Amino acid sequence: MTAEVFGRTIQLFLVDGTPNGLRKATIHGWTGLTFVATASTFAALTSRGELDRTGIYILSGPDTEAVGGIRAYIGSANSVRERIKQSAQQRDFWETAIAVTTSDDDLSKGHVEYLEARLIELARAANRVTLDNGTAPAGNRRRLPEADKANMEQFLANLKIILPVVGLDLLKPQPRAVTQTATPVAQRTAGEITFEIRHRSGVSAEAVEEDGEFVVLEGSEALKDTGYVQQSYLALKDNLIKKGVLQVAGESRYVFTQPYAFSSPSAAAAIVLDRNSNGLSEWKVKGEKRTYSDVKQARAATEEAST
Repeated sequence: MTAEVFGRTIQLFLVDGTPNGLRKATIHGWTGLTFVATASTFAALTSRGELDRTGIYILSGPDTEAVGGIRAYIGSANSVRERIKQSAQQRDFWETAIAVTTSDDDLSKGHVEYLEARLIELARAANRVTLDNGTAPAGNRRRLPEADKANMEQFLANLKIILPVVGLDLLKPQPRAVTQTATPVAQRTAGEITFEIRHRSGVSAEAVEEDGEFVVLEGSEALKDTGYVQQSYLALKDNLIKKGVLQVAGESRYVFTQPYAFSSPSAAAAIVLDRNSNGLSEWKVKGEKRTYSDVKQARAATEEAST
C-alpha cells in the first residue's frame, strides 16, 4: 500500500518587491522565519527587528578549492543580528546569508545550540558542501528535555524542506547510487534505468538518474587528454582528478574510483568523453539504442496521459 503524499505550502515574500532583493520564506503552520540575503542586501537583512532574536544562520558561497563546490559556515546566537555581522566580516567567501528565527521568539540558547550542532552533523553526512566550521560544537544536545529534542528535530525537518527552495542543498542526502556503492546495478530499484556510453576506443561508462542528479557509477571510464579545445568542464575534471574520483588507468583513460553525482547528463558525458557533449543523445539505455532524450520524452508523455 502506497502512503499518500501531502504537499506543503511555502510562502516566499520579496521584501522590496524585486527578485534579487531580500527574501523571506515561511512554511504554513510553522513559526520559523527564514531570511535570505546577498552581499548587496545584507544591510537590509541585519536591519530586520526579527534578527535581534535567538536563532541560527548560514553563510555560503563558492569554494575556491573545489570547482563548482560550495563552502558554508553554520552558526547560532542569542542575537542573530550581531553574530552574523561578525561572522560575515571574518569570511570573504560568502555570497549568500541565511538567517532563521521564529515569529514568536520561542527558541532558547539550548535550542539553537542543538540546531547548530545537528545542522553541522547533517551537512557533514550529506557531504555536499565544504564546511568552514572548525570542530563541531558540543552544544547541550544531551541536556535538552526529550520533548524539546523532538520539537527541534521537527524544526530541522522544516529546514530540510525550505533550504533547497531558497537555493542551498546543504542537507540533501547523496543519491543511493553514491552511498550504496556495494549494491550491484542488477539489484537496484526495480524499474531504475541504467544508461551507458560505449566509445569506439573501448572506454565505457554507466550511470543512473536519481532525484534530479545523474550519477556515473564506480568503475566507469573516461577518456584522457583527447586534445579537444572545446571542453567547458576541464576545470571540473581537474578537480575530480585532484580529489581522487578519477584515477589514471592507462595511457588513454581514467577510471571512476567511486560513484559521482553530476548536475546533468551533459556534464557527465563531457567528463567521460573529454569534450563538450550533448548528454541527451550520448547516453543510451544499457543494451539498447534508446537515448536519454527518448526516455525523457516517454516519461513526459506518460505523465501527460495520466493527468
